[in-house]
Amino acid sequence: MDDILKFLDKIEQEAITALGQSADKAAVDAILVSYLGRKGKLADISKGMGQVAPETRPQVGARLNQLKTKLTDSAEKRLNDLTVSGAADQSFDYSLPGRRRLVGRKHPLLQTVDEIVRIFRGMGFSVASGPDIETDFYNFDALNTPEDHPARDLSDTFYIEKGVLLRTHTSTVQIRTMQSKKPPVRVIAPGRCYRSDAFDASHSPVFYQCEGLFVDNGVTFGDMKGAIITFAKELFGPRIKVRFRPHFFPFTEPSAEYDFSCILCGGKGCRVCKYNGWLEISGAGMVDPEVFKAVGYDPEIYTGYAFGMGVDRITMLRYRIGDIRLLYDNDIRFLRQF
Repeated sequence: MDDILKFLDKIEQEAITALGQSADKAAVDAILVSYLGRKGKLADISKGMGQVAPETRPQVGARLNQLKTKLTDSAEKRLNDLTVSGAADQSFDYSLPGRRRLVGRKHPLLQTVDEIVRIFRGMGFSVASGPDIETDFYNFDALNTPEDHPARDLSDTFYIEKGVLLRTHTSTVQIRTMQSKKPPVRVIAPGRCYRSDAFDASHSPVFYQCEGLFVDNGVTFGDMKGAIITFAKELFGPRIKVRFRPHFFPFTEPSAEYDFSCILCGGKGCRVCKYNGWLEISGAGMVDPEVFKAVGYDPEIYTGYAFGMGVDRITMLRYRIGDIRLLYDNDIRFLRQF
C-alpha cells in the first residue's frame, strides 16, 4: 500500500508543477487529459484497483478521489489566474470592434402615427386626446347613434359595466373637444380603439385609429376630400389613388367611405385587399347637425367635416405588411426591420 500511496504523491507533485508552469488554456486542458482523462495516469490506477489488497483498497480509493479533486481545483485556479493576466486565450483579437447594443426604437404603428401627425399639422391641425374607457354618451349618444343601433350590441362592443365601455372609435375625442372649445376647431385624435372583431389578416379587436375634425364657417365636403387626398399623396406618393363611396353613419350627413389603392399588389388583388385592388381605410362626412346640437354648436352657423382612418391598415400599406397580426405578435425578428 505504501508504494501506491507514494506513487500517487509523486503524480500529485508532477501535475501541480505542470499546472503552475502552464502558459495558456490549451496547456491546462492537455495536463488534465494526461492525468484525469479516460487514458490518463489516474485512470490506469483506477483500473488496477482490483489488484490492491482488500484491506487497503478503501484508503487507496480515498486518496485517489482526493487527488482527482485537488487537480481539478488547481486547474480551475490556474485558469482564473491566466484570465486575470490576459493569457488564457491568446487567440482573442483585441483589435476587433465590440458588439453593438440593440437600440430600442418605436413600433411601426407609432412611427405611422408620428407621420400622420406631421402631415396633418402641416395642414393646420392640432392633436387632441381622450380616455380609452368611455361612457355611452361620448361613444354613442352624442354621436347621434340610436339605442337600437347594431354597434351598441355586445357582439360588437366591449362593455365594462352598464353605460361604460372601451371606446370603439376616437370620435369620442371629437365630442370632448367641441364641448371644451368654440369654433374654429381643427384637430386630429390618434389612439387605440376596441371592437369585438375576429383576429385575421386584416382585422384586430385592438387597433389604432386617427379621427379628424374641422369645424368653421363655410366648411364643405370638397374641403374634406381635399384634405384626405392631400394626406394620401403626401404619405404614399403621387401615384396613390383614393376613392369615395356613398355610405351612412349616424354622426355625419352626407357620409362616405374612402379607400386607398392597394400598394401591396398594385391594384391587382391580394389577400389583404380581398382581391379587389382597394383597401378600405375608414369613413368620413359632414358633421350631422344633431351632433352639433349635442355639444352646443349652432348648426345654422357652423359646418364641419369629420373623418377617421385605420392606422393599422395604413401601416400595412406603408411597410407592405401582408398580415395585421404581425403588428401585435411582438416578434423581435419582425420588429427589428423597422
